[in-house]
Amino acid sequence: MQAIAKIRRAMRLSAYEFLADGRGLAATEFAVVVPLMLVMFFGTVEFSSAVAIDRKVTLMARTLSDLTSQSTSVSDTDMTNFFAASTGIMTPYATSPVSATITELYVDPSTLQAHVQWSKGSVPRTQKSAVTIPTTLAVGGTYLIFSEVSYTYTPSVGYALKSAITLSDVAYTRPRQSTCVYYSPDTSCTTY
Repeated sequence: MQAIAKIRRAMRLSAYEFLADGRGLAATEFAVVVPLMLVMFFGTVEFSSAVAIDRKVTLMARTLSDLTSQSTSVSDTDMTNFFAASTGIMTPYATSPVSATITELYVDPSTLQAHVQWSKGSVPRTQKSAVTIPTTLAVGGTYLIFSEVSYTYTPSVGYALKSAITLSDVAYTRPRQSTCVYYSPDTSCTTY
């Protein structure tokens, strides 16, 4: 009986010493917390980069539309300069996944439907094709400069998001110096 009591007492002391010993506690907490903190850190970095790029895409769309609307006529050289200036906005991010297009639209006075007057860029629209615009901009007999920009964002930490995300925006402005922006030598300010 005394042998069993000795064993019981020894087990109790061992359990008490084991529970009271805190030497490995910090290492255990570190092993549990570090993966969670790393995921939170890299997730925050990726989310912040995506938000910054999305903002730059919006600025790029507005810049393309704004630069074009300030002209009375534009040529291929002007378009090259407009696209070069707008891609400078994307710095320090890569400009290779950017797709940008500038289009002039004419709003038909009888149907209030917008049609393409001319279009230049990565994915130009077909001349005379219909484009849906907000109803507040559908003023018959007027022209609109319409810019579209999209950016394919691929996260640098690929295990979190395995696929790319397309960030895009559009901008509309009215020509400022004339009724329409003439694209030389292909088009004139004519209606359809």
